[in-house]
Amino acid sequence: MTSHTQLLLSKYPIISDQIKKPALAVVLGQLERILSDSKPLGAVVEFGCYVGTTSLFIRRMLDNYQQSSARQFHVYDSFEGLPEKTSDDQSSVGVDFRGGELAVGRKQLLTEFQKVHLVPPKVHKAWFKDLTASQVPDNIAFAFLDGDFYESILSSLRLVWPRLQPGGVVCIDDYQRPALPGVERAVHDFFQAKARSEATQITQSHNIGIITRENNQKLL
Repeated sequence: MTSHTQLLLSKYPIISDQIKKPALAVVLGQLERILSDSKPLGAVVEFGCYVGTTSLFIRRMLDNYQQSSARQFHVYDSFEGLPEKTSDDQSSVGVDFRGGELAVGRKQLLTEFQKVHLVPPKVHKAWFKDLTASQVPDNIAFAFLDGDFYESILSSLRLVWPRLQPGGVVCIDDYQRPALPGVERAVHDFFQAKARSEATQITQSHNIGIITRENNQKLL
C-alpha cells in the first residue's frame, strides 16, 4: 500500500458498506501511482458514486498532490438506484441486487463533501446509457467504474476508453464477483470487440479489475 493511500485510509472513515477497505486501497493506489508521476494528464472520472464514499477519498488524494488538485473530477450517477437487471446479470447469489435499490439523492452526495469541507466534483445526474460524449472530458487519466450491472459497465467503458490517455488506468468494482457476473461479462465483451491493437490485459485484486492503457495503444 502506497504512502498517501495508507495515510488516508487510516485517517478517514469509510461512510458506506458498498466498498471495503482492501478494495478501496487498490483504487487509491492506482490513482496515486498516476498522480505521483504527474502523468498522464487528464481528468479523473467516477461512474457510480452512491453517497460519495470513494468520491471523498479520490478528492483527498487529488488534494494531497498540489499539482493535481486542479485536475477535473467528474462523477456520474442516476441517483435513482440500480437499474433493472438483464439476462447477463442473473446470479443465484445476487438476489439482493434489485432495480431501484441503493438510491440516494444528489443533495446527499454534496452534503457529504460539505460536512468535511472538501471541494465537490462536477456531478452529472443521468443513467449511463443516456450520457453523451459531450458530457465526458475529452482526456481521461483515471476512471473508477462502479455500475454493478452489465449494461452500466458496458456504457461506461464506451464513454471512457476512447478518451483514456496512454498510461491511464480504469478500475472496475465487483470484477469477478459471483453475485454480479454482468460486470466481468461486460468488460470481456467490450474488449473482445476491439482490434488486436486494442487488446489489453486485465488484472484483479480484491474484486477490482485493473486495466492500464499501454503507450502503443491508439485512441479511437
